[in-house]
Amino acid sequence: MCLDDCQRQGMVFNIQKYSVHDGPGIRTIVFLKGCALSCRWCSNPESQRREPELAFNAGRCLGVSKCGHCIVACPYGSITLGDDDRLNINRNHCAACHMPCAAACPAQGLLVYGKERTVDDVLNVVEQDMAFYARSGGGLTLSGGEPLLQGEFALALLREARARRIKTAVETCGMVSAETIRAAAEYLNYVLFDIKHMDSAAHEAQTGLPNTRILENFRILAEGFPDLPILARTPVIPGFNDNEETVAAIANFLKPFERVEYEMLPYHRLGTQKYQFLDRPVPMGEVKLAAEHMNRLQAVAQSILGQRVRIPH
Repeated sequence: MCLDDCQRQGMVFNIQKYSVHDGPGIRTIVFLKGCALSCRWCSNPESQRREPELAFNAGRCLGVSKCGHCIVACPYGSITLGDDDRLNINRNHCAACHMPCAAACPAQGLLVYGKERTVDDVLNVVEQDMAFYARSGGGLTLSGGEPLLQGEFALALLREARARRIKTAVETCGMVSAETIRAAAEYLNYVLFDIKHMDSAAHEAQTGLPNTRILENFRILAEGFPDLPILARTPVIPGFNDNEETVAAIANFLKPFERVEYEMLPYHRLGTQKYQFLDRPVPMGEVKLAAEHMNRLQAVAQSILGQRVRIPH
């Protein structure tokens, strides 16, 4: 099996070691590019599109007077000198380019989000921390974006990880085919499943798509794979689902699935800088979520689900 699975390729934009928030124990997170949703609060905007993307960190740029290597390296002439010795970047040609400008930048002011990698290449990195997994009960977590959107690659990663005795988890928004969800469940030890809203129209207004398939896929996992541990999660977003009625609706949906735990994640602005690197507007602006309000919403969930509600530390 490994002859086929190990050489299968997918688009990966990061591998993060020593995570303790994305499944049991100490974990290595493999981030896959691409997502069907376009959530306005997404903290990984570099994950949304399937293709590699050029990012520019102006704070690292040495300026044309001291460098200028990227201007010379760009085969399309898309990098030019702007005001105050700063660069202007036209990204229209980036999708068709291998982006040698990033490789030419000595200060890593230019970088590429996304690289084709094989299953074997990825798991060789994951295997470096096998000792930590054994001691803590950790392993591999696939994240994104929506990792299961790259279905064949994600399934090959999960199959080969299990063959190498690595425990597996996935962080999913559920917006994939039912066939993919069922196939992945066979190779998973843990699932982190986002449920953002119970009202389909409200969900579509803020994420780009209705939630019908998401809720169906959640039921497939919770009912069809009763021994698979599931942590349902809700990112609490100001102006979207930060009200008692919405939280209560989600909790009541989860209540019949007695083995499912629930966690609410407060909105944060940690991904703001990445939007700037990609030259995109920040959709959520400067909104914040007060800790006191978050505590009240957690109390609502606890009144319905009791000890099944996990409180992040």
